[in-house]
This record gives sequence, C-alpha cells and structure tokens, in this order.
Amino acid sequence: MVLDDTSHLRVDRKSRAKIPANDIPYRPVEERLNDFEEAFHLYDLETIKVEASRCIMCHAPQPCVEACPLHNNIPLGLWYMSQGEVVKGIGVFHQTSGFSEVCGRVCPQEHLCEGACVIGKLRAPVHIGMLEASAATYERKTVGYPLPPQANTTGQKVAVVGSGPAGLLVAERLAKLGHSVTVYEAWSHPGGLLVYGIPNFKLDKEIPGYKIRYLEEKLDVKFVCNTRICAEGNPTLDDLLEEYDAVFLGTGAEIDASMRVPGEDLPGVHHATEYLVRLNLSHEMLPPDMRQNIEVEGKRVVVIGGGDTAMDCLRTSLRMKAEEVTCVYRRSEVEMPAGIKDKHLAEEEGARFEFLTVPTKFIPGEDGRVAAMECIRMRLGEPDSSGRRRPIPIEGTEFAMDVDLVVLAIGYWPDPLFKNTEPWLESDKWGLIKVDPETGETSREGVYAGGDNVNGPDLVVTALAGARKSAEAMAAYLERKRDGD
Repeated sequence: MVLDDTSHLRVDRKSRAKIPANDIPYRPVEERLNDFEEAFHLYDLETIKVEASRCIMCHAPQPCVEACPLHNNIPLGLWYMSQGEVVKGIGVFHQTSGFSEVCGRVCPQEHLCEGACVIGKLRAPVHIGMLEASAATYERKTVGYPLPPQANTTGQKVAVVGSGPAGLLVAERLAKLGHSVTVYEAWSHPGGLLVYGIPNFKLDKEIPGYKIRYLEEKLDVKFVCNTRICAEGNPTLDDLLEEYDAVFLGTGAEIDASMRVPGEDLPGVHHATEYLVRLNLSHEMLPPDMRQNIEVEGKRVVVIGGGDTAMDCLRTSLRMKAEEVTCVYRRSEVEMPAGIKDKHLAEEEGARFEFLTVPTKFIPGEDGRVAAMECIRMRLGEPDSSGRRRPIPIEGTEFAMDVDLVVLAIGYWPDPLFKNTEPWLESDKWGLIKVDPETGETSREGVYAGGDNVNGPDLVVTALAGARKSAEAMAAYLERKRDGD
C-alpha cells in the first residue's frame, strides 16, 4: 500500500528526535584535492535507514515540504526509507521531481528543506539531501530507473530549446504522455548547466548522462546539438512553430556578466563559464575555441564574486594546484549568496576570503598578462533592490594585489538572441522572458518558457519547479489543440 500522507502514522517522536545525526561522509581534504571526483561518499543502506529514522513526521503543514520548491513529500519518502524500503521511498520523490540524483547533490538544502527541518532547531537537521542522493543512486544502480507505462503516441511534436534541467524535465514529462520530443542544444553535448556549469566534484557527469540516455533509449527523445536557435544559419522560433505543435524555451542564463573595469580583457582574466568548462570537461566535449589549456599550476588565483559559481571556481583552482586561491567579494560574509555548505568546503580545502573589497583595475605585467589588480575597500549602506545592504567605496582605502590569474564569477544574463530577434516574444529590459507565472506561457501562442531565462540565475530546483508547471500547461494545450478547440 502506498500512503498518501503521514498524518496517521504512529511514531515515537521523542525517541526519533534523540537519534544521533549521521554526518555527511566527505572524503578527506588531502584526498579530494587530488582529483575531480565527487567530494563525498553516499550513505550505505543501513545509514539511509537510520538517518531517515530521525524524521519525526511533523503534522501538516510540514515545513520541509513547504520549503522545497518542488514540494516533494519528504516525510513520506523518509518513512519508507526508515522502514528499509529505499526504492519505494525515493519513488515518492520521483512523483514531484524525477531529478533526485541531481537535487540531492547540488541543492543548498541548508536554505531549503533542511533549513526548515524541525529537528534542526535542536541539533543537526535530518540530512535530506544526502538521503535523496543516496537513495536515488542506489535505485539506479540496482533496479534501474523506473519506466513509465507506455503511452499511446499522440502524433504531436514538441520542440524543447535547451537541455539543462528545465528542458530535460519538460522533455521527459511530455514524452511520457506520448508526444514526440526533440531537444535542441547549443553545446556539443546535451546536459546544459548539469554538464557544462557544475563541476564533477559536486555532480559526476555520469548522472546527467544516465538521464539523457534514458530519455533517448526509453522515451525516444531526440537531441540535436551544436544548434543555437535564432543564431545565424540555425532555425528561428518561427521555423520551430511551423514544424512543431508547441515549443519550450529552457535556454537558461549562461552569458557571463562583465565588470566593465580597465584591464578586464587582459590575458589571464577569465569568465567563470569558460574557466569551469575548460577545466572540468574532457577535450572532446569542448567546442574548438575552448580547447586550449588554462595554465593554473603554481599561480595566485583570485575569484571575483560570492555566489555558488564563485565557490565552484575556487575549488576548481585548488584542484589545479594553485598555490594561493582568494575569493574577493564586495559585501560582507553575511550577504554572500553562496550556499553555506559550498563556502565551508571551499574554506576547508584552502580558499581565502577578502570581504568588502572590489577590484577597480586589472594591471598587465611585462608579458602583457594580468599581474596585479587595484582594489578598494567597501562599507555597507542601506539595502538595495536585492534586499542586501549596498556596498559603498571608502575613499583612501585603495590597495593592490599581485595576481597571476583572475576568474570573474559575478553573475549571468540570459541569451540576448530571443530579445533581439523575436519581437513578438515579450521580455524585460534584461532579456528575461515574460511568462504567466502559473503556466509558463509566453506572449506567443504555443511557446512556453521556464528556468533561468525566466527567473534569472537561480537554483536547479527552482528551474525544475517552473518547468514542471510549463510541462503541465503544455500537455493541456496540446490536448486542446488535438481536440480542435
């Protein structure tokens, strides 16, 4: 019997609350710095059972469920796991997610489900993320990914633009309903952010790879790579609408932001995407213009920015044996948007932090490469539009830092192609696509969008939540279209 909720389960909450937490099994620092393998081990079956038993099955409203953008039924899933039924437990998560192997690894759970965990008010919260990742990986490696019932072919065709988390979710959900789905990807391999934006030490490439093979082999989803929709020589949105019954835009926000300071174009100053892609991917997966090496060994590396991408760049540099790796961030530690877990791991692995500091100029050495940067100290003023206190320069605090390599991890913008080439597709001044927040429908009939190209740079789980709404709305649209309404 599959339970719909946990309201009638009889549990000894006091006893469960006293069960000691099972620490996340991170690999030793000196070991993980020598490779790009995942920085942690997963729980074994017995640890899954014990850690899941720490959940006290809160009565509704359940804080962890409310804090999850996908609203996974976490208590129900953990109940099954605590009874030793790991596959059934992760099956509960699949009902709302389908990306548990990814989310369990990369979500900042301390800000989401674990941050809302009632047990966490007393001691360590239930390690929901590690349970989710461990259970999902166990399922894949033992019984395989669950296959859906075979749907009748509808004869309708859907184009998905972008193969990141949002695009893959829409492709999966619509293919399960019997629609023919083709995914267009600008990079040479499918996977989007999951492959090109997240380092291996956080998410092994086999995990999105397995998902993509599952979509191809079991659901007959087709992937067309090296195709940037609306770019010169490639199909336009009008072309797609002539061939397909509906289109989903999941193009993300992958254009690196610029600081617009002197010397930013010097050799040795890199944007985060280029840096992570060239150091985290095999040669054959890179586009030709990225196949030259970035020399890092023995260098003083500075990463500008305070988000998750900055932490990824810091930890990548340390694995490349940089002698000194420093994060420079314009606000204080309190305002840093990076996840607490990622920042702690970066510090543990050797990264230094310079807070309330902004570069104002990059200076070349005799060889023309960046050799130093001028900085100024900041103080915090009143909150700005982001809700964080605005950094204000302090006159007379200028100083210089010697550097050998700089990585700019200061944010991302959406691809401007749609804003510049599709006048009937409404977007805001930053190029973010305007959609109905309940359905993901754009200003063009039959075109839907979700993920970072709608929200701006955000979490994988947030992109999945928006894409799920779009998939549901697209399914209803296709049904109406099929019925002639």
